[in-house]
Parts: sequence; structure tokens; C-alpha cells
Amino acid sequence: MVSSKIKKAAPRFELGIKDLQSSALPLGHAAGHENFISNSNGISPTQKKLLFISNGHGEDIIAFRVLTALHEINPDISMEVMPIVGEGKIFSKYLNEGWLSKLGSSTFLPSGGFSNQSFRGLVLDIKAGLIRSLLRQWVLIHRAAKEGKIIVAVGDLLPLLLAWASGADYFFIGTPKSDYTWTSGPRFSLSDFYHRLKGTEWDPWEYALMRSDRCKMIAVRDKITARGLRNHGVKAVSPGNPMMDGISKTVCPINFSKFRRLILLCGSRLPEAYRSFEKLLIAIQLIQVSSPIAVFVPLNSTSMGEKVESILLELGFKLTNEFIPALRASQIWRKKSLVLLIGFNKFYSWANFGEVGVANAGTATEQLVGLGIPCVSLPGKGPQFNFNFAKRQSRLLGGAVAISKGYEVLAKQVEFLLNSDFDRIAIGSRGAKRMGLEGGSKSLASLISSKLS
Repeated sequence: MVSSKIKKAAPRFELGIKDLQSSALPLGHAAGHENFISNSNGISPTQKKLLFISNGHGEDIIAFRVLTALHEINPDISMEVMPIVGEGKIFSKYLNEGWLSKLGSSTFLPSGGFSNQSFRGLVLDIKAGLIRSLLRQWVLIHRAAKEGKIIVAVGDLLPLLLAWASGADYFFIGTPKSDYTWTSGPRFSLSDFYHRLKGTEWDPWEYALMRSDRCKMIAVRDKITARGLRNHGVKAVSPGNPMMDGISKTVCPINFSKFRRLILLCGSRLPEAYRSFEKLLIAIQLIQVSSPIAVFVPLNSTSMGEKVESILLELGFKLTNEFIPALRASQIWRKKSLVLLIGFNKFYSWANFGEVGVANAGTATEQLVGLGIPCVSLPGKGPQFNFNFAKRQSRLLGGAVAISKGYEVLAKQVEFLLNSDFDRIAIGSRGAKRMGLEGGSKSLASLISSKLS
């Protein structure tokens, strides 16, 4: 029995303590808009060729949103993309349309770009060709710079360093770091002291690259982080939040009016996502509420279907022949009063359906919280969603993601949120404020376009 594997614990909602390592959380909580600080060094109006380089799934999404908005503003700008990590599948539509091109080939990294958090992940990435891939990408970026292309670096130190070393003019959209991670919650860790000493989560070698005359724009995730960088002579701005763009605000179909509704996010890194899916589903079965529960599971790829199906069968779920036209779910499974709906690439359509998120993800969790939906996580061994990542994420989002240390703890935390409308709304609102409003993609694109004029 599932219940025999767990220990009882009371629900707790608290902020975690950030560890010394920075995790690659994507751009996430610009609080509104602010006046832009112009860079005194403009870009020649003859230069209209941009190369976007991004180093992670969340960073690919940000690059996608910004270049989409930029193309709408000025279709004459020539744009290329280079996903440093993974395949960059999100760009496929525009590549097929022909107005966007991809530079270089993709390299699959077992860590999913999180080798900075795991020595084992780093070893696996090196075995998979990390060093060879970086050398190949460096040659292509250097060649693009000689051709007069402007680099748009999206991510952390790696794309920033590649842009600086290329010799080209470049824009930097800094995604992984926020001063909320060390100014919120407990401040007793070594990393908190280190960041307090600097006055920013960014490191000296990073803001040295941002101060280069060739760096024409530095955009970070929130005002507090921009202020910290400006204290070090970096002309940083926080024009908005691309992560909240493109998410449907459609209300849940009336078929689920009598259900309590959860969004299950297991992440996209395989095989870690399968382990998270099983753990989260075991915990969900322990939730005790008076109404039936509908669990929406937006999976990242159809390739996950077979393994997910085997997990569901092993846990005693039965596949049904139900069909809900407004939902377009690929499969609907049942076990007693629990209904589970599987959909592929449905996150942007289904995200707003949930009351609470049960989430072991990075980017998608931030986006869910940005909609005002509080989440509960159950971190594992990684390589992405380990306990340190979960603690940093919780602090980043103002405690809107509660961290569980066991199956029953998660169940009690979800019960608490479902049974208390006031607390659910208050916690969700706190996270949404950290994430900021939609419209950041257009603001960033407008800023980049103004630098090209």
C-alpha cells in the first residue's frame, strides 16, 4: 500500500535557504515596467542581423517570445538561433516558415543543462560531447561576429561569455539570477553572506562582461536585481517578463465544475521526469477532500506517452473511453474518485485550469505561479529538480511553492490549499507579484529594436 511508505507530517509553507550554487531558473518576475536606461553606444543602422544564443529550455522559450515580438515590430530584421543545450524544438514553426534560421546542429546533454549543479551530470555531459559541442558552437559564433551579426545572449555566464569573446556587439538578457533569492527568507547561509557582500547575486566577472562597451543592453528579471547591478556600474533594466506571455486565460470546461483541480508538472528532463511523475501521483492519491479530483497532466512530448502509461497501469489506473471536446485530452484515466487527463504540449492551454499545482518543474512552475496558482513540490535527487533547486525556487517566488519532504506532507499541504480559499489566493497572489505582468516580450523587443535604429 502507498500509505505504508510514508510518515505523517503537518503542512508547512516556508522559504528555503539558497545554496552556494546558482540554479538555471529562467527569467521570471519583472514587477511591471520601468524607464529604460539607454546605452550611450548605439549600433550602426546598417546592422540588422541578429543571432540569439540560449542555454536551456526556459531560455529557449524567452528567446522565442522575444524574437517573435521583434519580427512583428520589424520583419526586415534577419534572425538566427543557436540553442546551446538541447534541440530547440520550440523554434521549429518559424524555421519551417523560413524567416528564422538555425545555426549549427543540436547536442543532447543528459543533464539538460544543469551540470553546474551535479558533478555526475557534468561527467555525463562531457561523455555526451559537451566540450566538442562548445568548441563547434564557438567557431560558428565567432564566424557570425565576423559577418557583422549582433549577438543576443539569453541565459547566464556561458552565453554572455561567448557573446563577449566573439568580438561582436551584443545584447544580454540575464535569466537565472535574482536578488530575491538572497534577500527573501532566512539569511544565514554562506551564499547569502557572499551575495550580501557583493550586493547582487551576479558575480564580479559577470558584471565585468556586462560593462563592456560592446554590450548594448542588459535586461534582468526584476527591478531589485537591476538596482543591484546598477550599483556596480551596469546599465541594467527590467523591462518586463516574457515568461508570462502566450498563456491562455481560458476558464476550465464546465464538465469539471464539481471537481477540485490540480495541475501536475513533472518536468521535461528524462528520465527524471518519469520519477517525478510517479512520486507526485503517489502523493496525490493520499489527498483527502470531499469532492472528486481532476488532475491535468500537460506532458512535454508524445515520446513520454508509453512510459507514463506503464506507470499509470502499475499504480492501478484504468484507461477510459471518455472524450471531452473542449479539452482535447489525449487520454483520460480513472482510479476511484481521481480523474487524470493526459495532454501533449497542452501546458499553455491548460495552465489556468488548476487551483493548485503539484510541480517538480522549473520554467512551467514559475509560469503557473505567475497565474496566481500556488504550488507544492516534492524534490528528488536531480539532476535538475533536487532539494537545493526547490529551495531557491521557493525563495525566488516568495514562498508560493511549498517544499514537501514526503508523500503525506505533500498531500496535507495540498489539502490545506484546497480547503482555504483565503490562503490559496493570498499565497498565489504573492507569487504572481514576483513573476510580474505579461507583455515583457514586446517591451524587450521594442528596446532591442530601438538600439538597432
